[in-house]
Amino acid sequence: MRGNIIEELHYGNIDPQDRGYSPKGPAKKASDSLDDLEEKLTEQLAGKNKALFLRFCNAYAEFMGESELDTFITGFHLGARFMMDTFLSNDAPFESFLEG
Repeated sequence: MRGNIIEELHYGNIDPQDRGYSPKGPAKKASDSLDDLEEKLTEQLAGKNKALFLRFCNAYAEFMGESELDTFITGFHLGARFMMDTFLSNDAPFESFLEG
């Protein structure tokens, strides 16, 4: 990265989705299983059932994309609130013995 984070974001150098699954991790295994099952079902279905299943897959993918976006935004907001609380708040449950 060459500049500040806002500059990097502007130039498209930051992509939070630019990651892959760990080759032997549980997410990779689950993803491979989903791909395999979708392929097998698509091969076995025909006509209206196949079209219905493909519509389901597309709708589910769209829903998951929206859900991931919501999770990203919520996480970003939560992180910002942590930073605000850390740097802008002096609230603590106890008094400092160092301050007189």
